[in-house]
Amino acid sequence: MQGRIVKVSGPLIVAEGMKDSKIYDVVRVSESKLIGEIIELRGDMASIQVYEETAGIGTGDAVYATGQPLSVELGPGIIENIFDGIQRPLTKIRELVGDRIERGTEVTNLDHEKVWQFETVAKDGDRVNAGDIIATVQETEAVEHRIMIPPTIEFEEGGILTWVKTGSAKIVDTIAKIKTDSGKELEVQMLQRWPVRIGRPFASKMPPREPLITGQRSIDTFFPIVKGGTSAVPGPFGSGKTVVQHQLAKWADADIIIYVGCGERGNEMTDVLMEFPELVDPKTGYALMKRTVLIANTSDMPVAAREASIYTGITIGEYFRDMGYKVAIMSDSTSRWAEALREMSGRLEEMPGEEGYPAYLGSRISAFYERAGYVRTLGKDDRFGSITAVGAVSPPGGDLSEPVTQGTLRIVKVFWSLSSALAYKRHFPAIDWLKSYSLYADSIKDWYTDNVSTEWTEHKTEAMGLLQDEASLQEIVQLVGMDALSDKDKLKMLAAQSVREDYLHQDAFNEFDSYASLEKQNMMMTVILDFYHAAQQALADGMEYDDIESLDVREMIARFRYTPTDELKSQYEAIKKAIDDQCQAGGR
Repeated sequence: MQGRIVKVSGPLIVAEGMKDSKIYDVVRVSESKLIGEIIELRGDMASIQVYEETAGIGTGDAVYATGQPLSVELGPGIIENIFDGIQRPLTKIRELVGDRIERGTEVTNLDHEKVWQFETVAKDGDRVNAGDIIATVQETEAVEHRIMIPPTIEFEEGGILTWVKTGSAKIVDTIAKIKTDSGKELEVQMLQRWPVRIGRPFASKMPPREPLITGQRSIDTFFPIVKGGTSAVPGPFGSGKTVVQHQLAKWADADIIIYVGCGERGNEMTDVLMEFPELVDPKTGYALMKRTVLIANTSDMPVAAREASIYTGITIGEYFRDMGYKVAIMSDSTSRWAEALREMSGRLEEMPGEEGYPAYLGSRISAFYERAGYVRTLGKDDRFGSITAVGAVSPPGGDLSEPVTQGTLRIVKVFWSLSSALAYKRHFPAIDWLKSYSLYADSIKDWYTDNVSTEWTEHKTEAMGLLQDEASLQEIVQLVGMDALSDKDKLKMLAAQSVREDYLHQDAFNEFDSYASLEKQNMMMTVILDFYHAAQQALADGMEYDDIESLDVREMIARFRYTPTDELKSQYEAIKKAIDDQCQAGGR
């Protein structure tokens, strides 16, 4: 089917003669074959957002309908790949046309010619249904790609495998045949296609069971996120949103990492591209890229494609979740996505909401985050998978009252508020402990008690109490000076300073401090609080505060975070002994 352009307004094109099209169908615009998506239909008039530069396109040019929704290709070849917002492989495009992407470049999203070696796990005569695994492909050294019967093949009572291929095949080859109970013959390929705006089905959504361990002390201890949870990282320019997401992508306890660079600067994606192939993944021992998918839709790419990149990322995440993997998706940043929504809404002449954003902004944000979760997948083998969604938010000037931040906070359960004041003090991660929160903390505290320490929750509560008391005492200090405080309050300030500087501050570029295991976190918190309790007793026994402040063990506690893993226990015991020896009434 073919329509004609009647209006061009930046990335928005209006075409007539499109009455047989459907909303969210993909079209090709003009003879340049630019990729577009129908976002509004009125009679035979279609409003199309174009994912490529529209310069030179004019009225009267043809629009070709494909009759298919915007979809991604799912199959072996996703891991280690770098896609743009509509899942075009950037490496392959560069091989074809050079460093600059030419408009209308047509490539398959995945390599249809590559031959993959696979092992069948199902056999002729097996009864199967949607979601069942029939074969596996070792896609990278770190990821086993599980070939599932697509959820689009649904039959009430299942079907019988009549033939299964063995050995090797391309992703477009038929590798299995199914005969349904109604007598239909169905063919299964390794390749699946799925529309990005529709969530992939699952058997049931489950309550979260365990935290996503990130190795970042301020997150794991005070504001944890669960596997299958949602989190927002808002903060002003320069406060470290991207670094926080990089750290989570590097160290989070997830099987698959999907990093969506949605409208952020190109150099930030370059950092990921340069670092991840060099970093050794502590989970697998291979390069981090061996379990990572990158979607690079940077600020100099078309604005409209920012919306597609978010959906592309979450759909790929759902595919690996359905295999039974724990997936973490980083979106940097959802504010750029919202700006694309605002631009398209303005060009459609819709009634604007607050600050010009569309009235449906909140529902669009929630539709994205609601696709995260911990689920029991389709299939008879009782698999469980999860998607953890972490979205950076970039409020102008750090104003957390703006619509995107507020719309996000109404949905997510974890709020890591980044502070420019902490960032200016070179305190990273700059997560403000007085503003941040996690609504998952109570539901997983038993997990920490069972798997880390029976004192974990008690230590966490006491440390947070010290930080809150410090904030109150700081107001007095600013008015009348430190000397106005009692020795007990001075000691409390000293302990809170140790929590801030020795525990919450973390060096992303130090090989021993960039990641802290839960065991190390527990040891660090224990020695800080042990020193505080011993110093309280020493103060009560007559020791001077100035003497306590100058004890050598404080330096040992401060340096403990740089201790190599194999020396942790010995250093921990040495610090404990030094606390006992030095916190004696009368001095060292």
